[in-house]
Amino acid sequence: MTPRELLRKYRLRAKKSWGQNFLVDERVYEHLVAACRLQPGDRVVEIGAGLGTLTRRLAASGAHVMAIERDRELAAVLRAELAGQAGIEIREANALGFDYAAAGARLIVVGNLPYQIATPILFELVAARARLVRAVVMLQLEMARRLAAQPATADYGRLTIALQTFCEVSLLEKVGRRAFLPPPRVDSAIVSIVPRPAPRAQIADPAAFERLVQAAFAQRRKTLRNALRGLVGEAAFARAGIDPGRRGETLSIEEFARLVAEAARA
Repeated sequence: MTPRELLRKYRLRAKKSWGQNFLVDERVYEHLVAACRLQPGDRVVEIGAGLGTLTRRLAASGAHVMAIERDRELAAVLRAELAGQAGIEIREANALGFDYAAAGARLIVVGNLPYQIATPILFELVAARARLVRAVVMLQLEMARRLAAQPATADYGRLTIALQTFCEVSLLEKVGRRAFLPPPRVDSAIVSIVPRPAPRAQIADPAAFERLVQAAFAQRRKTLRNALRGLVGEAAFARAGIDPGRRGETLSIEEFARLVAEAARA
């Protein structure tokens, strides 16, 4: 059944306050499943399984799908429509705070992430990256561009660095608002997140790294000399080989890590 038919059958509506928008575009379903690169026996965690329309397609690959849904009414739909089907496990739970690391080894995570909880969920997935093969997520286009941004671009910032330090991030496809029911006010995108075998740069002091990155982007128009005053001295800039007249948005992750290391030597 289609999302529209399922909503009608169970007399439900999307909850705007929860950021619920149900995917209705068959082509996008196909691209989401293809991006997961599923093989029989793979273990999948689906965030926000909703009406189960993606769940069915994921399970058709032969993978084991753990469908997470916090909405009690939608969880009831999942149980009514999918309970007992091979390869599908239904969990009524909040994806925010879910223990992904305990869900199994070599996980593939997939889902449409509401804007208001997307960032903390992404950080939880990064924290569980040792157990993660890949994540394929739908995000608002603006956030997707930030995740996949390169230095010296308007989209490059703290979130970019937080993800790309540990993962390869690719914006796979833009998804128009008409692909959803009801249509959201903004376009979305499919993003692939694959943990790196090793971090992009060695960071001895993660807390100091976060402080420095936060300060560098707090006022983007400031030069590093002014933005990092009190954190990094002129000698540290010189040892790191970084011009203090540059702006934070121009630094690569490797350069930020080098600057933190040299600042610690001061």
